[in-house]
Amino acid sequence: MSKTRPAPEPPEPLRPLVDAHTHLDACGAADAESVAAIVDRAEAVGVGQVVTVADDLAAARFAVQAANWDRRVFAAVALHPTRANALDDAAKAELEKLAADPRVVAVGETGLDYYWPGKLDGCAEIEEQVEGFRWHIDLAKRLDKPLMIHNREADHDLLAVLLDEGAPETVIFHCFSSDANMAIACVEEGYILSFSGTVSFKNAHELREAAKLVPDEQILVETDAPFLTPHPFRGAPNEPYCLPYTVRALAEVRDQDPLKLAKITTANARRIYGI
Repeated sequence: MSKTRPAPEPPEPLRPLVDAHTHLDACGAADAESVAAIVDRAEAVGVGQVVTVADDLAAARFAVQAANWDRRVFAAVALHPTRANALDDAAKAELEKLAADPRVVAVGETGLDYYWPGKLDGCAEIEEQVEGFRWHIDLAKRLDKPLMIHNREADHDLLAVLLDEGAPETVIFHCFSSDANMAIACVEEGYILSFSGTVSFKNAHELREAAKLVPDEQILVETDAPFLTPHPFRGAPNEPYCLPYTVRALAEVRDQDPLKLAKITTANARRIYGI
Protein backbone atom coordinates (compact mmCIF):
# COMPACT_ATOMS: atom_id res chain seq x y z
CA MET A 1 0.00 0.00 0.00
CA SER A 2 1.40 3.36 -1.02
CA LYS A 3 0.99 6.51 1.01
CA THR A 4 1.56 8.58 -2.11
CA ARG A 5 -1.31 7.27 -4.22
CA PRO A 6 -4.57 9.12 -3.58
CA ALA A 7 -7.56 7.28 -2.18
CA PRO A 8 -9.83 5.78 -4.86
CA GLU A 9 -12.84 7.71 -6.05
CA PRO A 10 -16.09 6.40 -4.55
CA PRO A 11 -17.60 3.76 -6.83
CA GLU A 12 -21.09 3.76 -8.25
CA PRO A 13 -23.30 2.53 -5.41
CA LEU A 14 -24.13 -1.17 -5.26
CA ARG A 15 -26.45 -2.35 -2.52
CA PRO A 16 -26.90 -4.22 -0.35
CA LEU A 17 -23.35 -5.20 0.58
CA VAL A 18 -21.54 -6.46 3.68
CA ASP A 19 -17.76 -6.12 4.01
CA ALA A 20 -16.99 -9.53 5.49
CA HIS A 21 -13.45 -8.64 6.60
CA THR A 22 -11.82 -5.25 7.17
CA HIS A 23 -9.48 -3.61 9.68
CA LEU A 24 -10.99 -0.31 10.78
CA ASP A 25 -8.11 0.48 13.13
CA ALA A 26 -5.56 0.07 10.34
CA CYS A 27 -7.78 2.31 8.18
CA GLY A 28 -7.20 5.07 10.72
CA ALA A 29 -10.16 4.69 13.07
CA ALA A 30 -9.33 5.44 16.68
CA ASP A 31 -12.62 6.40 18.33
CA ALA A 32 -16.38 6.28 17.81
CA GLU A 33 -16.37 9.35 15.59
CA SER A 34 -13.72 8.05 13.19
CA VAL A 35 -15.35 4.62 13.05
CA ALA A 36 -18.64 6.27 12.10
CA ALA A 37 -16.94 8.37 9.41
CA ILE A 38 -15.47 5.29 7.70
CA VAL A 39 -18.74 3.38 7.87
CA ASP A 40 -20.68 6.42 6.67
CA ARG A 41 -18.51 6.50 3.53
CA ALA A 42 -19.16 2.81 3.02
CA GLU A 43 -22.91 3.07 3.59
CA ALA A 44 -23.13 5.89 1.02
CA VAL A 45 -22.20 3.39 -1.72
CA GLY A 46 -24.24 0.47 -0.38
CA VAL A 47 -21.93 -1.20 2.15
CA GLY A 48 -24.26 -1.14 5.12
CA GLN A 49 -22.42 -3.49 7.51
CA VAL A 50 -18.77 -4.36 8.13
CA VAL A 51 -16.85 -6.93 10.16
CA THR A 52 -13.68 -5.42 11.62
CA VAL A 53 -11.02 -8.00 12.34
CA ALA A 54 -8.21 -8.23 14.88
CA ASP A 55 -4.69 -9.55 14.42
CA ASP A 56 -3.31 -8.81 17.90
CA LEU A 57 -4.68 -8.12 21.37
CA ALA A 58 -4.80 -4.34 20.99
CA ALA A 59 -6.71 -4.71 17.73
CA ALA A 60 -9.04 -7.23 19.38
CA ARG A 61 -9.90 -4.79 22.13
CA PHE A 62 -10.49 -2.05 19.58
CA ALA A 63 -12.63 -4.29 17.34
CA VAL A 64 -14.99 -5.09 20.20
CA GLN A 65 -15.19 -1.42 21.17
CA ALA A 66 -15.92 -0.39 17.59
CA ALA A 67 -18.66 -2.99 17.27
CA ASN A 68 -20.29 -1.65 20.41
CA TRP A 69 -19.94 1.98 19.29
CA ASP A 70 -21.69 1.52 15.93
CA ARG A 71 -24.52 -0.90 15.17
CA ARG A 72 -23.27 -1.29 11.59
CA VAL A 73 -19.98 -2.75 12.84
CA PHE A 74 -19.30 -6.30 14.00
CA ALA A 75 -16.05 -7.81 15.24
CA ALA A 76 -13.81 -10.85 14.88
CA VAL A 77 -10.99 -11.46 17.35
CA ALA A 78 -7.88 -13.67 17.40
CA LEU A 79 -4.11 -13.51 17.20
CA HIS A 80 -2.82 -13.53 13.62
CA PRO A 81 -0.74 -16.66 12.91
CA THR A 82 2.45 -14.60 12.64
CA ARG A 83 1.78 -13.46 16.23
CA ALA A 84 0.92 -16.89 17.62
CA ASN A 85 4.07 -16.73 19.76
CA ALA A 86 2.26 -14.12 21.90
CA LEU A 87 -0.56 -16.53 22.75
CA ASP A 88 0.31 -17.07 26.41
CA ASP A 89 -2.18 -17.86 29.17
CA ALA A 90 -3.01 -14.21 29.78
CA ALA A 91 -3.66 -13.60 26.08
CA LYS A 92 -5.85 -16.70 25.88
CA ALA A 93 -7.91 -15.55 28.86
CA GLU A 94 -8.44 -12.09 27.39
CA LEU A 95 -9.29 -13.42 23.94
CA GLU A 96 -11.83 -15.82 25.42
CA LYS A 97 -13.53 -12.93 27.21
CA LEU A 98 -13.48 -10.69 24.13
CA ALA A 99 -14.68 -13.42 21.77
CA ALA A 100 -17.69 -14.08 24.00
CA ASP A 101 -18.99 -10.53 23.46
CA PRO A 102 -22.32 -10.63 21.57
CA ARG A 103 -20.93 -8.21 18.97
CA VAL A 104 -18.16 -10.64 18.07
CA VAL A 105 -19.37 -12.76 15.16
CA ALA A 106 -16.26 -14.85 14.44
CA VAL A 107 -12.97 -16.08 15.85
CA GLY A 108 -10.27 -14.79 13.55
CA GLU A 109 -8.13 -14.16 11.84
CA THR A 110 -6.19 -17.31 12.65
CA GLY A 111 -4.55 -20.02 10.60
CA LEU A 112 -1.11 -20.59 9.07
CA ASP A 113 1.27 -18.26 7.27
CA TYR A 114 4.31 -19.91 5.71
CA TYR A 115 5.44 -16.78 3.88
CA TRP A 116 6.70 -14.62 6.76
CA PRO A 117 8.80 -16.91 8.99
CA GLY A 118 12.44 -16.07 8.36
CA LYS A 119 11.51 -12.77 6.71
CA LEU A 120 9.72 -10.90 9.51
CA ASP A 121 11.45 -10.16 12.80
CA GLY A 122 9.64 -11.78 15.71
CA CYS A 123 7.39 -13.87 13.47
CA ALA A 124 5.98 -17.01 15.07
CA GLU A 125 7.59 -20.25 13.95
CA ILE A 126 5.51 -22.86 12.14
CA GLU A 127 5.13 -25.03 15.25
CA GLU A 128 3.89 -22.05 17.25
CA GLN A 129 1.43 -21.18 14.49
CA VAL A 130 0.02 -24.70 14.42
CA GLU A 131 -0.39 -24.73 18.20
CA GLY A 132 -2.12 -21.34 18.13
CA PHE A 133 -4.35 -22.41 15.27
CA ARG A 134 -5.47 -25.48 17.19
CA TRP A 135 -6.34 -23.33 20.20
CA HIS A 136 -8.41 -20.92 18.10
CA ILE A 137 -10.26 -23.82 16.47
CA ASP A 138 -11.21 -25.09 19.91
CA LEU A 139 -12.30 -21.60 21.00
CA ALA A 140 -14.56 -21.22 17.96
CA LYS A 141 -16.18 -24.57 18.68
CA ARG A 142 -16.67 -23.81 22.36
CA LEU A 143 -18.32 -20.47 21.55
CA ASP A 144 -20.20 -21.85 18.53
CA LYS A 145 -18.91 -19.03 16.34
CA PRO A 146 -17.45 -19.15 12.81
CA LEU A 147 -13.71 -19.63 12.41
CA MET A 148 -12.07 -17.02 10.15
CA ILE A 149 -8.90 -18.31 8.51
CA HIS A 150 -5.77 -16.62 7.25
CA ASN A 151 -3.94 -18.94 4.86
CA ARG A 152 -0.72 -18.02 3.11
CA GLU A 153 1.18 -20.72 1.25
CA ALA A 154 -0.01 -23.37 3.70
CA ASP A 155 -2.89 -25.11 1.88
CA HIS A 156 -2.07 -28.74 2.70
CA ASP A 157 -1.09 -28.28 6.33
CA LEU A 158 -4.00 -25.98 7.07
CA LEU A 159 -6.56 -28.48 5.77
CA ALA A 160 -4.76 -31.23 7.68
CA VAL A 161 -5.02 -29.35 10.99
CA LEU A 162 -8.73 -28.67 10.41
CA LEU A 163 -9.28 -32.36 9.69
CA ASP A 164 -7.25 -33.45 12.71
CA GLU A 165 -8.94 -31.06 15.14
CA GLY A 166 -12.40 -31.32 13.65
CA ALA A 167 -13.51 -28.09 12.01
CA PRO A 168 -16.13 -25.82 13.57
CA GLU A 169 -19.54 -25.82 11.91
CA THR A 170 -18.63 -22.70 9.91
CA VAL A 171 -15.17 -22.04 8.47
CA ILE A 172 -14.40 -18.90 6.44
CA PHE A 173 -11.29 -18.64 4.29
CA HIS A 174 -10.70 -14.91 4.37
CA CYS A 175 -9.08 -13.38 1.29
CA PHE A 176 -9.03 -16.71 -0.54
CA SER A 177 -5.86 -16.71 -2.61
CA SER A 178 -5.28 -20.31 -3.63
CA ASP A 179 -5.90 -22.22 -6.85
CA ALA A 180 -8.85 -24.16 -8.24
CA ASN A 181 -7.80 -27.43 -6.58
CA MET A 182 -7.81 -25.80 -3.14
CA ALA A 183 -11.14 -24.11 -3.89
CA ILE A 184 -12.68 -27.47 -4.78
CA ALA A 185 -11.28 -29.08 -1.62
CA CYS A 186 -12.71 -26.28 0.54
CA VAL A 187 -16.09 -26.31 -1.19
CA GLU A 188 -16.37 -30.06 -0.69
CA GLU A 189 -15.81 -29.57 3.05
CA GLY A 190 -18.55 -26.93 3.14
CA TYR A 191 -16.15 -24.08 3.88
CA ILE A 192 -16.93 -20.47 2.94
CA LEU A 193 -14.58 -18.63 0.56
CA SER A 194 -14.29 -14.86 0.84
CA PHE A 195 -12.84 -12.86 -2.05
CA SER A 196 -11.01 -9.54 -1.83
CA GLY A 197 -9.63 -7.04 -4.32
CA THR A 198 -7.03 -9.58 -5.47
CA VAL A 199 -9.70 -11.20 -7.64
CA SER A 200 -9.68 -8.02 -9.75
CA PHE A 201 -5.94 -8.30 -10.49
CA LYS A 202 -5.49 -9.28 -14.12
CA ASN A 203 -2.42 -11.40 -13.34
CA ALA A 204 -4.23 -13.47 -10.68
CA HIS A 205 -5.13 -16.17 -13.21
CA GLU A 206 -5.35 -19.14 -10.82
CA LEU A 207 -7.38 -17.21 -8.28
CA ARG A 208 -9.80 -15.98 -10.92
CA GLU A 209 -10.30 -19.56 -12.14
CA ALA A 210 -10.91 -20.67 -8.56
CA ALA A 211 -13.53 -17.95 -8.08
CA LYS A 212 -15.64 -19.47 -10.85
CA LEU A 213 -16.00 -22.75 -8.94
CA VAL A 214 -17.54 -21.53 -5.69
CA PRO A 215 -21.28 -22.15 -5.25
CA ASP A 216 -23.41 -19.09 -4.56
CA GLU A 217 -24.16 -20.19 -1.01
CA GLN A 218 -20.46 -20.48 -0.07
CA ILE A 219 -19.15 -17.08 -1.20
CA LEU A 220 -18.44 -13.81 0.61
CA VAL A 221 -16.82 -10.51 -0.38
CA GLU A 222 -14.42 -8.36 1.62
CA THR A 223 -11.95 -5.50 1.38
CA ASP A 224 -9.27 -6.54 3.91
CA ALA A 225 -8.84 -2.76 4.06
CA PRO A 226 -6.56 -0.90 4.14
CA PHE A 227 -4.82 -3.58 2.06
CA LEU A 228 -5.48 -5.23 -1.31
CA THR A 229 -7.17 -2.30 -3.00
CA PRO A 230 -8.91 -3.50 -6.18
CA HIS A 231 -7.85 -2.70 -9.74
CA PRO A 232 -7.36 -0.03 -11.08
CA PHE A 233 -6.40 1.45 -7.69
CA ARG A 234 -3.90 -1.23 -6.67
CA GLY A 235 -1.43 0.23 -4.18
CA ALA A 236 -3.72 3.03 -3.03
CA PRO A 237 -5.22 2.93 0.48
CA ASN A 238 -8.29 0.72 0.68
CA GLU A 239 -11.45 1.28 2.71
CA PRO A 240 -14.82 -0.49 3.00
CA TYR A 241 -16.38 1.98 0.54
CA CYS A 242 -14.24 0.37 -2.19
CA LEU A 243 -16.06 -2.97 -1.93
CA PRO A 244 -18.34 -2.38 -4.98
CA TYR A 245 -15.24 -2.35 -7.21
CA THR A 246 -14.36 -5.86 -6.03
CA VAL A 247 -17.91 -7.14 -6.33
CA ARG A 248 -18.19 -5.95 -9.91
CA ALA A 249 -14.85 -7.55 -10.77
CA LEU A 250 -15.89 -10.82 -9.13
CA ALA A 251 -19.24 -10.74 -10.91
CA GLU A 252 -17.44 -10.36 -14.23
CA VAL A 253 -15.20 -13.33 -13.47
CA ARG A 254 -18.21 -15.46 -12.48
CA ASP A 255 -20.38 -14.19 -15.32
CA GLN A 256 -23.01 -12.93 -12.88
CA ASP A 257 -25.01 -9.75 -12.59
CA PRO A 258 -23.29 -7.54 -9.97
CA LEU A 259 -26.57 -6.70 -8.24
CA LYS A 260 -27.46 -10.38 -7.99
CA LEU A 261 -24.02 -11.19 -6.58
CA ALA A 262 -24.33 -8.34 -4.08
CA LYS A 263 -27.62 -9.75 -2.83
CA ILE A 264 -26.20 -13.29 -2.66
CA THR A 265 -23.11 -12.32 -0.69
CA THR A 266 -25.08 -10.08 1.65
CA ALA A 267 -27.56 -12.85 2.42
CA ASN A 268 -24.64 -15.21 3.02
CA ALA A 269 -22.86 -12.77 5.35
CA ARG A 270 -25.98 -12.17 7.40
CA ARG A 271 -26.65 -15.90 7.67
CA ILE A 272 -23.05 -16.88 8.44
CA TYR A 273 -22.39 -14.12 10.95
CA GLY A 274 -25.92 -14.06 12.37
CA ILE A 275 -26.27 -10.32 11.79
